[in-house]
Amino acid sequence: MWNFDEIIDRRGTDCVKYDIRKEVFGKGDVIPMWVADMDFRTPPFVLDAISKKLENGILGYSYRPVSYFESLINWIKSRHQWVVEKEWIEFSPGVVPALNMCTIAFTQPGDEIIIQPPVYTPFFGAVNDHGRKAIFNCLKETDGRWTMDIDDLIGKITPATRMIIISNPHNPVGRAWRRDELEAVVNVCTGKNIVIVSDEIHSDLMLAGAKHVPLASISSEAASMTVTCMAPSKTFNMAGLSTSSVIISDERLRQKYHNTLESLHMHLGNIFGNVASEAAYSNGAEWLEELLKYVKDNADLVTAFCSENLPHIKPVTPEATYMIWLDCREMGLTGKELQEFFVMKAGVGMNEGSAFGPGGEGFMRMNLACPKTTVQKALEQIKEAIN
Repeated sequence: MWNFDEIIDRRGTDCVKYDIRKEVFGKGDVIPMWVADMDFRTPPFVLDAISKKLENGILGYSYRPVSYFESLINWIKSRHQWVVEKEWIEFSPGVVPALNMCTIAFTQPGDEIIIQPPVYTPFFGAVNDHGRKAIFNCLKETDGRWTMDIDDLIGKITPATRMIIISNPHNPVGRAWRRDELEAVVNVCTGKNIVIVSDEIHSDLMLAGAKHVPLASISSEAASMTVTCMAPSKTFNMAGLSTSSVIISDERLRQKYHNTLESLHMHLGNIFGNVASEAAYSNGAEWLEELLKYVKDNADLVTAFCSENLPHIKPVTPEATYMIWLDCREMGLTGKELQEFFVMKAGVGMNEGSAFGPGGEGFMRMNLACPKTTVQKALEQIKEAIN
């Protein structure tokens, strides 16, 4: 029903992914498979909702109506079997701003915040930019399978630990954390006055039968210490509308977050983000299922192509997200050399693994949310460059 094969020319539209390639990669004609937005058209039901709002002709201050919250609540209940109450939902103009506000709200300068690299790069800034101390609880990798190192986590917690930021599902390694893995984190943090911030922006992008488990849904104990960050931006390709939700059932934590949000005057939001979010969550289920099939096919294409043609590149099978984590360690290149090879020799612009912190060296992150022809062309160019 929806044409994910359509090639949309995004050049010259002030598009980060395409229009700053020269600045990012030193080469303006690379195939851009880096920043996490999609080359697919934003769904028609979202665009229709925005068009209808435009018909009024006035773009004044707006608020989020009850129907906005109901759409999110119904979506989470239907897809993730988690019952959320309206009063728990706070606003953020994005998940990254939410991470930073959580740092401000729940910690003090000098406090320790645990993150789990290799991980989404803004996690580092959310800690370091506010005078907090980042403590690394690095993921473990065994035969292409990434897991949390719970024993190491136990050893890293000190009286100065005030927060841990979890990527659930994990970006960039593509893990959909199982319930028992999340329970282990909760058990370690219980009774230590630690807030768990769970970045669940990729929670709708589950592949191949994987299931998302909202961390706060595990138990009342988990809910009492967890701040959940969600957004329709990755799911429905509307990141430019700056609309996200922060779900906090604990009243004390919620009030701290709310006070921080309002003190920064970031609570009003975006008039189009409000209507787009409601439209996406109200109408997006069927479109999303088709998208996930398409992304899974792209992931399978990369895996099969590498197996047949690029034996030194071993893709990590993603359980979630539309990114694929490529193990390029057998190529024997440093991170800088890898990036230079893929950009200058193959003409493909990806995210180099060491940018995601310890454990990312020798890996590349490839964005698969694009037409199959784009993926195929990138793979052929990599093959030609290696040969």
